[in-house]
Parts: sequence; structure tokens; C-alpha cells
Amino acid sequence: MSLPDDDLLRRLPLFRRLTPALRARVAEVARLKSYGDHELIFAEGDPSDAFMAIVEGRVKVFKSTPAGKEIILEIFGAGDPLGAVAVYEGVPFMASAQTLEPSRVLRIDKGPFFQLLEEDPQFVRGLLSGLTLRLAELTRRLADLSGARVEVRFARLFLKLCDQIGRKERGGIFVPMPLSRQELADLTGTTIETAIRIMSRWQKEDLVHTNKDGFVVMDRNALDAASAG
Repeated sequence: MSLPDDDLLRRLPLFRRLTPALRARVAEVARLKSYGDHELIFAEGDPSDAFMAIVEGRVKVFKSTPAGKEIILEIFGAGDPLGAVAVYEGVPFMASAQTLEPSRVLRIDKGPFFQLLEEDPQFVRGLLSGLTLRLAELTRRLADLSGARVEVRFARLFLKLCDQIGRKERGGIFVPMPLSRQELADLTGTTIETAIRIMSRWQKEDLVHTNKDGFVVMDRNALDAASAG
């Protein structure tokens, strides 16, 4: 593990508005840990012994059903907190977190974390802001899963990825996240067979191309239309 510097902390929304003195305090107690591709950060039921925030990379948060099926709750990226609610409530992690690519995570042990919460209301406001955004996102996603048709959910997922990490190249909008068909199915609440069928048709229709290192959205306007249902 290594120590974060002030420049790194200022890039993270949770710490950006802190005073330089409080960021220095965070830097003293925080540690950076690197994870490889598809490496487990924590498992559901593990003790929540540290607050975490993603510095680089992408992390999926998921739950496993009794039948062994994986349900992806969300994909987090740089700046997003991990497991904050469990740490604050003092309960085991309520879901598992695994990287989707090589990632770096900032960790603050539970004791220093609570001390920081008590030291400055700015730290509390930053934390609540990040959690509120994630709660709103999860609420929208649950509404999609419960009401929208599967193809609508696929279109909305790819539009979200375009907005978050997409960049114009390869003749369209390249999304540098190589999700498997099973992961796409988990994210949209459907079966792998349905995910394969939709992605195969979109490939033939020149709508979304699958590459080994991600996806290329060739026709965003068509996705916009599909997302409206």
C-alpha cells in the first residue's frame, strides 16, 4: 500500500472541498491499494473494517442469490465510495465488490474514519453528497428493472456508459469496458440468452459493436429512440 498525496485527494469529489489542513489529515490515515483485473475487494458478509473510495478503475457491486446467480447492483468508477453505509452502521458488507479492470482504491480504517467525521462538517457533507447521488442512481435503476422492457433497459445502460466513460473514436462512441454477456444480463435483470440475442442483433444492425476491450456505439440516435420504449 502507498500514501495518497494532496493532488490525488483533490481529484476525488468526497475530499475536493475539504480545507488543505483536513486533506492533510486524510492523507495521514488513508492508504492506496491496487487490485488486479476481476479481483475481489470484499465479499458480502465480510466485516466492514474500512471506508473505501475508488481512485482509478471500475468496480461492480453485486449480490449472490441462494441459487448462485449474481445480481449486479451497480458499477462504480473513480470518485465513488464503496461500502460507506456498512462502515457507518457498523454492520458487515451487504454486497460484494469486484474490479472489472485493474483499479486503485483509497482505504481509511474505521477508527480514523469516524474521527474524521467528528472533526469537520465538510467531510460529512462530502460523504452525504456522494451517497445521495448513488442512492438516486440505484432508485432509477430499480425503477427501470421493474417497469421497462429488456431492450429499453439495454439502451439506457449503454447510453449511461456513453455519458460516463465514452469517447469518440473507432467510428462511433467507444466504451472501454469489456463486460461479458452474463454481466450485461445481470445489469439489466435478464437472462444471458436474451443478452446474447440483443447484442447479436445490434451488431448486425450496426448499432453497437462488441470489441475485446469494450463496445463501440455506432448509432447513438437509435439508442436514444430505443431507450424511450
